[in-house]
Amino acid sequence: MAKTSTSESPSTYRVFVLLLLLLLTNAPKPSHSLSFSQYQTLVSLAHSLTTRVANLRASRGDLSGSQRAKRIAEQLERGQGLGLLGFTWSAGWDYVKNYAWRWTEVSYVDLYSAVSDANELLRLLGDLTQRDSDADRAAWVGRNYENVLGISKSLFKKLLNLFRQSGTLREVVETVQIEVVEGELLRDCLQLGTKDLKGILQIVKDLGLQFYSTSGNDWRDL
Repeated sequence: MAKTSTSESPSTYRVFVLLLLLLLTNAPKPSHSLSFSQYQTLVSLAHSLTTRVANLRASRGDLSGSQRAKRIAEQLERGQGLGLLGFTWSAGWDYVKNYAWRWTEVSYVDLYSAVSDANELLRLLGDLTQRDSDADRAAWVGRNYENVLGISKSLFKKLLNLFRQSGTLREVVETVQIEVVEGELLRDCLQLGTKDLKGILQIVKDLGLQFYSTSGNDWRDL
C-alpha cells in the first residue's frame, strides 16, 4: 500500500497553530462580544420587524420598497439557520483583524456618544408607547419623526466611525443606514409599533455599555 504523503502537514499545522494563537491572544474579551443568545434575539427581532415592514409596504403598493425589506429579512433568516456560523465567523474575523487591538480614546468617545443616542431613542420610543390610540400615535410620529430621524442619523454616523474599516460589520451598518435614511425604514417601524425596535436598540445599547465599562469608564451617567 502506498504511503500517504505528509509533506504539507508541518506547514498546515504551523498555519493552524498561528491562527489559533492569533484568535486566542487578540480576540475580544467575552464581555466585549455579543453572546449567542443576544445574537439570536437581535436577529429574530430584526427579522420580525423587516418582514412586517415588507408586508406593510406591499399593502400600500410600494413593491420596490417591499422587495428591499424582504431581501433584508431573507438575509436575516439565513442568519437564524445554517448561515449563522458563516456570518459569525465573518463578523468575528472582521473584528479581530480590524478592531480588537485598535481601540483608542477617539473610539471610546464615539462609543459613548452612540450609547447616548441609543438611550435617547429608547426614551422617545417609551414615550410613544404611552399613546393609547392610533390617532395619538400618528400625531406623535408627526411631531417627533424628524427628531427621531436626526438622532438615528447621528447613531449611524458614530457606528460608522467605530467600524471604519471595510468588512462585514461596516457593511451591515451601511445597509441599514441607507434603508433608514433613504427608504424611510424608521417611519415604517414607528407605524408598526415600537416593541421590536425597542428590543433591537436595547441590545445595541447593552453591548455598547459592555465595551465602555470594561474599558475602565463609568457608564452610570449614560
